[in-house]
Amino acid sequence: MSSLAQTVVQSVDWVAIAPPTIAAVVGLLVLVTDLFVDDSKKALLGWVSVAGLAASTLALLPLLDGDRSTFCLTGDGDVCSYTADRFTLVIQFLVLGGALLAALLSMTALKDAKKELPEGEFWFLLLSSAAGAALLPAARDLATLIVALEVASLPAFALVGIRHGDKRSSEAALKFFLSSVTATAVSLMGISFVYASTGTLYLTEIADGIRQVDSQFHTLAQAGVVLTLIGFAFKTAAVPFHFWVPDTYVGAPLPVAAYLSVVGKAVGFSGLILVTVVALPSYADVWGPALAALAALTMTVGNVGALRQQATRAYSAVRLLAWSSVGQAGYLLVPIAAAAYSDDAEKAIGSTVAYALMYAAVNLGAFAVAALVARTKPLNRVSDYRGLYAASPLTALLLGFFLLCLAGLPPGIIGLFAKVTVFSAAVDAGLGWLAVVMAVNVVIALFYYLQWTALLFRAPEDEPEKHRVPAPLTAAIALTGVFAIALSGAPQLVLRFSGTGLF
Repeated sequence: MSSLAQTVVQSVDWVAIAPPTIAAVVGLLVLVTDLFVDDSKKALLGWVSVAGLAASTLALLPLLDGDRSTFCLTGDGDVCSYTADRFTLVIQFLVLGGALLAALLSMTALKDAKKELPEGEFWFLLLSSAAGAALLPAARDLATLIVALEVASLPAFALVGIRHGDKRSSEAALKFFLSSVTATAVSLMGISFVYASTGTLYLTEIADGIRQVDSQFHTLAQAGVVLTLIGFAFKTAAVPFHFWVPDTYVGAPLPVAAYLSVVGKAVGFSGLILVTVVALPSYADVWGPALAALAALTMTVGNVGALRQQATRAYSAVRLLAWSSVGQAGYLLVPIAAAAYSDDAEKAIGSTVAYALMYAAVNLGAFAVAALVARTKPLNRVSDYRGLYAASPLTALLLGFFLLCLAGLPPGIIGLFAKVTVFSAAVDAGLGWLAVVMAVNVVIALFYYLQWTALLFRAPEDEPEKHRVPAPLTAAIALTGVFAIALSGAPQLVLRFSGTGLF
């Protein structure tokens, strides 16, 4: 009996699982502490949450010396449920760093909202979602992948609708919840088809087993591949699963919208990469064309949707950023689709990771400036940004820089180079038509990015108001600005991922 126990029980590599574990433990600590803290001291919960996310991010440092795995099959150390490799660490850095910046934005939003947002529940939900998002890129079996996806998603539903007495917030949360649950149900059906075809849930074993599927299960396996991808396509806001994005971003508290725009996308893209490149490389002829079509549709619908906002006299800056994020998702999908046609799939995936890091920094920066403007202009219309340079020159210059990075224009060098790497991935894979679609969409996007940028430096209609900027909001704007400028000065810091393997 004791020998059997020794073969079943295995040691846990706590260092490997530390990043998501710390976030989860701090979330529980904040929830319990909230029961005993007076309302006057609720702000402490925010600082504890920020410290917890910072500790989770720092916990990545001991993992840089090599790949580590845990929760492995007994007798087979190569088949594991959790792996901290280079790909995992990069995505976890993106997720936890994005959550940390969203937390800094949230501290100001919670203080300004007074009783509309319950602080203890807010921080618990944010940390729980971040823990699930950090777990997902390390998952190496479909069961862990889906559990991580739901742990990241379920708290996000509540965060969107957490504002008390706000019908728009509740409607956004309901739309987000119903569409996400439907997509997850479809994915679970796909996973059941893949499991029925291969007899395993481990990604590496699926990759081997699905090549030898009996002919009578071939159609079942193909259906499983397509259905499995749907849930992750929803998370990336790929067309036609994008319809929840504009209303959700506008209805959610602004820091939550910023969180979803970056961390939510990272969850979707890392899941897509793991399912396609790691588990289903032999079915590239199925998912490759599907993702290429999704990429073309997504970038086109996103940019045209953003362009159509110009026709609305008082269009929202957050809604414009929402449509922009849909268009950016299309660019992020291009290298994943190219991986199906490329001889070096890992190099193509590196282009997506490099672009995602650039996008995360500048998009969070744009949301941080939007949070600043919203403190005096609650409607947060694009017209409210007119003359921002007169009121706050440094803030206006940073927002202009972020928008130029998203557009891919100098001095936003990192945005330009990131777009070139994505474009090159499509050309190298023989997807010339997709590269042409991307080039056309980049030109379309220039119009609304440049129009917003120009508005910052126009003469203000009224006397500009100057207000003291809270320290957490200042820190968020400064961190994103420094990171984006550093990447433009040394783009090789992230672009090297597009030339090396990640797995």
